[in-house]
Amino acid sequence: MTLNEVIHILDGELLCCDEKMSMEITDVCASDLMSDVLAFGTAGSLLITGLTNAQSVNTADVADIVAIAYVRGKRPADDVVRLAKERGLPVLVCALSLYEACGKMYEHGLAAGSEIREPQ
Repeated sequence: MTLNEVIHILDGELLCCDEKMSMEITDVCASDLMSDVLAFGTAGSLLITGLTNAQSVNTADVADIVAIAYVRGKRPADDVVRLAKERGLPVLVCALSLYEACGKMYEHGLAAGSEIREPQ
């Protein structure tokens, strides 16, 4: 599905990188713990999170996440949006909870963008 379709499904608003509206999104990684995104996230995923600081953008960049959706009606500060734009990372916001946003993405066929690892 395209980023444009994700925005529509989440009833979201794109804050930057509108040139990437046709980008394909196939997986979703969801967490407010950026350490979990780094440990378990899958490159190429959409990150759904409520953490709106620069750490979420830096983590997404390192983990090769392709876009970020901020939930719970939270809006990142202008400097966070500017950082995302510099990195070519589309950012959208929506009023849904993390649970609801993930459910809608699952309902529309997106796969889990995280690896499940067995305990060592």
